[in-house]
This record gives sequence, structure tokens and C-alpha cells, in this order.
Amino acid sequence: MRKFSKKLFAVIFLLYFIPLSLIPINQVSGDNDLVYYAKIDSEVTDGLTEYLKRAITTAEENNAKAIIFEIHTPGGVVAAAQDIAKLLGDTKVTTIAFINHNALSAGAYISLNMDEIYMVPSGNIGAAGVITQDGNAADKKAQSAWIAAMRSAAEQGGRDPIYAVAMADESVEIPELGKEKGEFLTLTATDAVKVGYAEGIVGSKDELLQVIELQHADLEIIDKTVSERIAEFITNPIITSLLLTLGSLGLVLELYSPGFGLPGMIGISSFLLFFYGHYIAGLAGYESLILFILGVALILLEFFIPGGIVGFIGLGLVILSILLTGESLIQMGISLGIAITFAIIVMVIFMKFFKKRVRIFDNLVLRDATSTEKGYVSNESRTDLLNKEGTALTPLRPSGTIIIDNERIDAVSEGGFINSGDKVVVIKVEGVRVIVRQVKE
Repeated sequence: MRKFSKKLFAVIFLLYFIPLSLIPINQVSGDNDLVYYAKIDSEVTDGLTEYLKRAITTAEENNAKAIIFEIHTPGGVVAAAQDIAKLLGDTKVTTIAFINHNALSAGAYISLNMDEIYMVPSGNIGAAGVITQDGNAADKKAQSAWIAAMRSAAEQGGRDPIYAVAMADESVEIPELGKEKGEFLTLTATDAVKVGYAEGIVGSKDELLQVIELQHADLEIIDKTVSERIAEFITNPIITSLLLTLGSLGLVLELYSPGFGLPGMIGISSFLLFFYGHYIAGLAGYESLILFILGVALILLEFFIPGGIVGFIGLGLVILSILLTGESLIQMGISLGIAITFAIIVMVIFMKFFKKRVRIFDNLVLRDATSTEKGYVSNESRTDLLNKEGTALTPLRPSGTIIIDNERIDAVSEGGFINSGDKVVVIKVEGVRVIVRQVKE
């Protein structure tokens, strides 16, 4: 029995420890370098800023050797890109941009703020002209500030700033790259390496790790949480404007309709989504939420206290809470103004052209008519009095009172004066209007 136990122990020892002896010592000891990997694969928004902030903070807390950002973005909000650039500039962890496939506009600016840039063979970086939300070129002041930011980002990375400026200023010419006036510069991977805007060209993440000599490092991928994805989606300028429009339209409709129904639910839900996304993105504080909730409470109170004052005060608090949510008071005010204007236009269009089809306007538009065809009678017509004779109870000048068959009736003379006591005859009945003529004896 003892011999069997010894043999069993020897087999277990060989099966367990021999495979471990084949593993490199640096992997077993846990002394490998740590590299974090995050993705910038959507539009640059305030929600993306919070995700990258968490990624950088995690890398700093764990003493990471480097953090790699895989970039594929068409650009986005300038203010959000500048916030991300500040995060990159403040960290001591080596930041590496892996452009797979495009780093355009705000994405180019973010890449230039990293320590190293690598690109896939089909990668592009540039086309960083600043435009407004409606697709038009920004004013000269905004363009000047953006061009200066691009130049500063290139200079901090030891790169020739002329190419960064050409990415944002269409008036700059770069003859050697075929860049003429009237277009923004976009560098291919080969051109980026040639002018010093990329350290190298790699085909994949694994090849990048080999080039930077971190192929044996422990790679930790930082995925976006559900809340961060929601915040990133909601803080997209288009989605923000849509939520504000739906919220404004819902509340405007609810203010003019009795009770609380579908428009109010849609409006409040849209605003709650707006605040939730901006709260997760770190833009909306508790003061904005408190003002919004108080405003909604006053609007709901309007249903029990008629008059309109309480409702309009509540609407004002809702608007104020939205204005305090944005980084720029003016920009958020413009967005909210556009949303309210659009909501009113949509409401007018629906009421004018679709009110017969859309049942939501039943509380806003009175469709029923008290017509005779539906059995409604405003007053009883006295056609039964035609040709009947009676006596003027009061003088008719030309209106007065007559009596027919002991019934007092308001009447109007045909035109002349009729004394009380004179005999009259009914010659015409127009609804409740009884017209009489004096009877000559």
C-alpha cells in the first residue's frame, strides 16, 4: 500500500511540476511589463473622454509600462478632443497611438498628443478642419485657436508643425506632398513616416508589440462599460439635439393638453436620457439634476393648479438645468434654442396637416361640432307660431313682448312701431326670432 502511494505521488509530481518547468521564468514570476490597450473607435465625444480617463487612471495605478490606443475615428467634438489631450499630457505613462485605419480631424489632434504614433499600411491622419454642428466652417476665431492647438501638439512631440497646420488650414501649401490651397492635408502611412509624424508602419497589434519590444508584456484590454457606451452615444451632438427636440416637443404638447399623457412621458424620458448620459460623462452635476427634477415637479403641479404660472416657472427651471449641463453656456443655449424652435415647427406642421390622422392631437384640437346632423339643437325653432294672431303685451320698438294663446313670446315688429294692446300676426320665424305685423281692424 505504501509503495502504491509513493508511485501515485510521483506521478502527480511529474504531471504538475514538469509542465511548469517548461514555462519561461519571466511569465511565472509575474515580473512582466504591463501594457494596457484601449480603443478610440467612434466619434470623439464627452462620453469617450470619461472612458479614456478611466483607462489612463487604471494604467497609472498599476504602474503600466505603456498604454496603447487603437484609433479609428472620423473626428468629433473639439472641446472633448482638447480634454483628452490634457489627460494624455498629464500622465507619465508612455502613450502610443496605433492608427488602424483613420485618425481624422479631432482624432489627428489626439494622436499628435501621444508619445509615439504607429500606423497600419492603409492608415491616414489629418483632415482636421474645424466645422460647426451644421456642417459649415467655423468662424475665424475658432479656426485660429484650433490651428494653434494643432501646431502646439506637433511641437510638443518634436514634430515639424507645418504639417499639423496644413491639416487644419486649407490655405497652406505642401508641394512635396501634392497638397494645394483649398484642401486640408491628409497623410498616408508612408507620408507620415517620411515627415516624422509616425514612428513606423505595422500590420497588427502583435507586430506593434514586437516593434516596441513589449511582446512579452502582460496585455490588459480595457473595454467600455455599458454606462460609458450609453454616455458616448448620448453625448453625440446629433443625439443630444434629438433628445432635446423630443423633450421640448413633448413638454410643449403637454402644457397645452389636459391631464398627463404620451407627450409628457416622451418629453420627460428624453430629458432623463439626456441628463443620464451627461452625468455619466461628468458634465451634469447634482445641481443640474435637482433643478431639472424641481422644474418637472412644477410642470406636473400645473395639472392641479390651473393658471399657467407654475408650469412656466417649471419650464424655466428645466431650461436652466439644461444650460448648466453643457461645457459652454452659449453652445448649449444655441442647441436648446434650435431644439425648441424645431419642436414648435414640427408641432405646427403636425397640427396643420396630420391632425386628422394623429390621435395625439385630440386633446389639443376640438374636432367635434354640435351640428344638427348629429342631433344637436342650439334653440328650439318656433315655426308653430306662423300665421297665428296675438296681442302686443308691451310696445314693440321694434322688439317687445306679445301674448299668443296665453304664452308670453319675445317678438320683433316688421319695422313700424306697435302699441301695447294692438293685434299682431306672426309673419316670419327665423330660429328663435319671431317677426310680427300689426293687424289692421
